[in-house]
Amino acid sequence: MAKQASKNAKVKDAKAAAESKVWTKVIKAERSPKSGAYTFKEQIIHKDTVTEFFNKK
Repeated sequence: MAKQASKNAKVKDAKAAAESKVWTKVIKAERSPKSGAYTFKEQIIHKDTVTEFFNKK
């Protein structure tokens, strides 16, 4: 007989799962003034500050 999965196995911490949905990984391409090559700046930020991240130079 197969084991039955526990209902709590999917979401161990519901509060942590809900909190993780407000964070976003953003990647911004920046051009080097010296060589002209692109570098990428990555950050994990709150979803409310995404526009500020891209507007900041």
